[in-house]
Amino acid sequence: MFEERPLTDQTWTDLEELFGQRGGSIVRGCWCIYYRKVGPVGIGPREDYRRLERSRVMKAVDDTPVWSIVCTYVAKAYRGKGYQHKLLAGAIDYARDQGVGMLEAYPVDKPERSHDDFMFFGSRSLYEQAGFREVVRRSPTRLVMRRGLRPRRAT
Repeated sequence: MFEERPLTDQTWTDLEELFGQRGGSIVRGCWCIYYRKVGPVGIGPREDYRRLERSRVMKAVDDTPVWSIVCTYVAKAYRGKGYQHKLLAGAIDYARDQGVGMLEAYPVDKPERSHDDFMFFGSRSLYEQAGFREVVRRSPTRLVMRRGLRPRRAT
């Protein structure tokens, strides 16, 4: 069963347990999502991720206000079962609920399969399936993708 939950003081131990599991070595020292409300997806206003501006690959494309998706993580035992797609869908819904108009991601795009430790950015196909489109490529294997969001209709 899959359940989305905000990261709160009450759910913090669940995150610690997830990061401590076998296969979680890549995220054990990565606590960037501590400040995010959707975990384990690192998502928030681009300006909250100052290191993006110092990146040759992930620096700003233009002046469009965006929220960035900088990382995702699925425990090894659950990989290959579609959970990363569900996490991304939850992050998109969360951003839409916050009134975000544009999402941006920085996935890996390689013809061969990458080692799991290097896939915390996600893959091009993950984002394409969620409606993101390439806007710039500054590296042979890394790109910037975006998806515009429309507000939910009132019911």
